[in-house]
Amino acid sequence: MEEPREQFVSESIVPVAGTFDTRGIGRGEPGLPGRFVWRGDEYAVVEVLAVWKTSSPDTTGEVYLRRHWWEVRTDSGHVMKLYFERQKNRKDAKARWFLYTVR
Repeated sequence: MEEPREQFVSESIVPVAGTFDTRGIGRGEPGLPGRFVWRGDEYAVVEVLAVWKTSSPDTTGEVYLRRHWWEVRTDSGHVMKLYFERQKNRKDAKARWFLYTVR
């Protein structure tokens, strides 16, 4: 059986209040939401497959942590890559959580 293809999405998601994993907050890390809404449908995270961070230099050469990433399996069976944007997006200041890819 062929594995589903990964599809690029890059759309904001809405975390469901009260479902965040708070274990990393003491270390200054965002808590992964246990549930979120994307395109009007609610998804529950049932398994975390991978976690990583990305950083990049600014114009002065200082390196800053930019995104926290998770690869998760949801209750729908989808494998999704989610990220938290450390700096607010100027286009949509409320959007900090994004769905990057889905398969």
